[in-house]
Amino acid sequence: MKKVVLGLSGGVDSAVSLIELKKQKYDVKAVFMRNWDSLTNDDILGNPTIEDDICAQEVDYLDARKVADQLNTPIEKIDFIEEYWANVFQYFLSEYNKGRTPNPDILCNTEIKFKAFLKHAMDSDADLIAMGHYARKGWIDGRPALLRAVDQNKDQTYFLSQLTEAQLEKALFPIGDLTKEEVRKIAIDNHLVVANKKDSTGICFIGERHFNQFLSNYILAQKGQMKRLDGTFIKDHDGLIYYTIGQRKGLGIGGIKDYDDEPWFVVGKDITTNTLLVEQGFHHPYLYSNNCIVKDVTFRGNKDLTNRTFTAKFRYRQKDNDVKLTWLDDTTLKVEYPNRVRAVTPGQAAAFYEGDVCVGGGFIDTVYLDEAKRKY
Repeated sequence: MKKVVLGLSGGVDSAVSLIELKKQKYDVKAVFMRNWDSLTNDDILGNPTIEDDICAQEVDYLDARKVADQLNTPIEKIDFIEEYWANVFQYFLSEYNKGRTPNPDILCNTEIKFKAFLKHAMDSDADLIAMGHYARKGWIDGRPALLRAVDQNKDQTYFLSQLTEAQLEKALFPIGDLTKEEVRKIAIDNHLVVANKKDSTGICFIGERHFNQFLSNYILAQKGQMKRLDGTFIKDHDGLIYYTIGQRKGLGIGGIKDYDDEPWFVVGKDITTNTLLVEQGFHHPYLYSNNCIVKDVTFRGNKDLTNRTFTAKFRYRQKDNDVKLTWLDDTTLKVEYPNRVRAVTPGQAAAFYEGDVCVGGGFIDTVYLDEAKRKY
């Protein structure tokens, strides 16, 4: 009987994953991962919502324990706080300091769940690890492949796109063949205490807090000028770290004299002058690009791209975009999308697909329309 260590988060997806693993006769042990120390990292900064965050984290742990008890499964709580701080959160801060918009959930998977957690599991003589992600694993030419989940609306392969073959080989995704409705029904039928628990959203270390308030605890925001592309001054901004490409809300520039009522959007950032670039119109041409450079690419399977058809997602739940991929070096791809895509943003992840197979992914570095670099 193979030994599996399951990441049990206190939510319904990982709870049903435990049920599915037991159905498949695995010898299962559960682990609750604690990746963020609110007391250490926030209390010294005077964060007024720290108590709520600690309570939320403790509720998740207690829920995970209740599920483990219901399903007669041993559980332990493991801290990966130092690893998360060093390998995820510091990267998150450095990207914001560069004016980019990072996605820490990607690194949380590659650095914590499928690296630090995987090492802990292997050190405890496990054969495999399992997570409650909506994704599937298959095999192509004897190599592990990441496949889209059956439930396309919940598919999470975008967040798993940068896993290596070695990481994927050791992973199981027990609910990848189920829809969210089926997962809920299984939880209800088994009387799990988390059967009707609301899904968690947002970044784990921010929780329900106001994002700008949280970010200001760690990065000194520098006010600057908000301008149109032609240099026309609009108003002052609160700091480039608070804005992302394509953003509409929070600009505070509706109803400006001598302008029509069409909404304003962030179309770019000039880091050298600390200038936020804004224009009117959801489909403003400067928001569109047709190629970008993606770095730090993990690519699974055959790296020969000749005569193959790929699509890409530049954001979670974005529709697939037809792309042409060209290697610039071993870990850098030029990604061309002739139909143009709105608000492709440096710092975000690009996930690449060949049909239902997610072949890899990397981080968007530079964005272009033809040969013109965008000030993103």
